[in-house]
Amino acid sequence: MSSLVQITSLEQFSSLLNTSTFVVADFYADWCGPCKAIAPAYEQLASQLSRPNRITFTKINVDNNQDISRQYGITAMPTFVLFEHGRRTSTVRGANPKELNDLVRKLATEAKKAPEPSGASGGESSGVGWIGAAAPKGYSDITDQYEPKGLELLNRDSEFGTAKTLFDSSKPASLNNNGKGKAGGAPDWVESDTDEQLMLFIPFQSTLKVHSLQITSLPPKEEEDEEEVPMRPKTVQLYTNRSHVLGFDEADDIPAVQTVEIQPEDWDPKTGTAKIDLRFVKFQSVMSLVIFFVDGDGDGEKLRVDRVRIFGEAGEKREMGKLEKIGDEPGE
Repeated sequence: MSSLVQITSLEQFSSLLNTSTFVVADFYADWCGPCKAIAPAYEQLASQLSRPNRITFTKINVDNNQDISRQYGITAMPTFVLFEHGRRTSTVRGANPKELNDLVRKLATEAKKAPEPSGASGGESSGVGWIGAAAPKGYSDITDQYEPKGLELLNRDSEFGTAKTLFDSSKPASLNNNGKGKAGGAPDWVESDTDEQLMLFIPFQSTLKVHSLQITSLPPKEEEDEEEVPMRPKTVQLYTNRSHVLGFDEADDIPAVQTVEIQPEDWDPKTGTAKIDLRFVKFQSVMSLVIFFVDGDGDGEKLRVDRVRIFGEAGEKREMGKLEKIGDEPGE
């Protein structure tokens, strides 16, 4: 058991997600027979594969940590959740030793190839779960809670990416090629069309508490015609719980929940990412979010956004009282 970390608080778990590249979480209950049945196999995996600050195995008692269980929508035990760079990447529900073993060993292979964890500095991760800056302390990357079928992005140039591009979990290709993406590849960013404005509508799979956003924008650093260089966002207006995307004229008539001015010094020079801290009290029960990129930081006619990341807490999809156990009780 020495290789397993027993989680006793949300703060402890959030801190671990920020300091260990990969985390495996076993959500269990003392009264759950299948949890007890698979425990030895999980302990063996932890003993064989744990690596300090690289891959960490944890156990989370759902009865003692209901806040964590609610945040990750745990509704049955055992549930094993795999995280990379603080972001949930895979889930195994039920006492299935083979599925758990295959998934964890695949994760361990990835851990060998991944760079050292970036800790508080952020921005160095690659592959699934890339983020451009450190996650806020005590909160998780909940970007994966968006509903892909409901995404809408107004005034995008069709020669570039779609709304879904903004939520791509991979590292922006432009970070390796001076803002120009992969040679011969489709642009993995979005640009505005007729003017510098973009209107993004994001519906969520569950009710969220949104703490902050990260916006990544990587315009090329060199261009012959400076007027053609897209701008980074400057003014951003946020609206919550709208049933549909707002029209640009409609947004002018509705007070924003919060308006943010991104300053030039807010952009991380290494990752092209700006952190937007929200008035948390106003973003407690968010079912949808509209991000209105109003203007850019220059005199150009186009705006560019490469990635959007959302941080906070994911709401539960079912009441904790409806938890169920998965698998057969020993002897049944």
